[in-house]
This record gives sequence, structure tokens and C-alpha cells, in this order.
Amino acid sequence: MAQQVRQAAAVPVADGRVCLVTSRGGRRWVVPKGLIDAGHTAGEAALVEAWEEAGLVGTLDPDPVGSYVYRKFDRDHLVLVYRMVVTEAKDAWPEAGVRQREWLTPAEAVDRIEEPGLQNLLRRLFDLPGPTPPAGG
Repeated sequence: MAQQVRQAAAVPVADGRVCLVTSRGGRRWVVPKGLIDAGHTAGEAALVEAWEEAGLVGTLDPDPVGSYVYRKFDRDHLVLVYRMVVTEAKDAWPEAGVRQREWLTPAEAVDRIEEPGLQNLLRRLFDLPGPTPPAGG
């Protein structure tokens, strides 16, 4: 059985808002995330991804806020997620040509994200209510 792919992500926050970026293809909104390279910690990887994908510099909370699993290319990806307090947002960054960056309220961010595991993690992090069940149950 294939081993899980390990990734790290940052949830960039500043002034009560969350920064999301578009996926490389531009169709989905995500938090900066990527593989944990050999010799690096998950926290180091999260900081690198925040810079490369969103042009953000800041500090991570010492401990991750949680994790989630998603499936891609027939493999499970385990994502360790850190909250990042943004100290600087650059106008130019490595992936600026392939990604958009947008600051949203936590509730708006949850609405934009399609990945259920990440939505639930953000709801817990920002103490937001869960999804409303359909009427007429």
C-alpha cells in the first residue's frame, strides 16, 4: 500500500482576516501548502509555501492547529496545518504569475474552500458554526 504523502500548510492571518490563494490551475481557493522536503520540519515547509505561493512573511504558532487528509492521484495526503501571523505581504513573489491572493473573513474563507477537512479545521480554529443541515430533514 502506498505511503501517505506528507505536506504542511499555513493559515495566514492578519487583522482578523485570512489569506487564501488560488490553486495552480486557478479553479479552487486554498491555503498555501506543499511537500515537506527532506531535512526540513513541517513548520519550515509551511513558511516556505506561504512565501512562494502567497508572498507572505510571518511567524508560526509553535504547535500545529490540526491536520486533515485529502486524496489526490490515488494517494492520501496528510497535511499538518499551522496558524501564521503575517508580518509582511510582498507585492511580488515566486508564484505571483500563477496564483491570486485574497484576504477574507474566516467565514468567507470557509465558504470559498472546497476541501471538507480544511473547512472543518478552519471552523474549529476560528470558532465558527458548522454547516447548516438541509431543511426538511
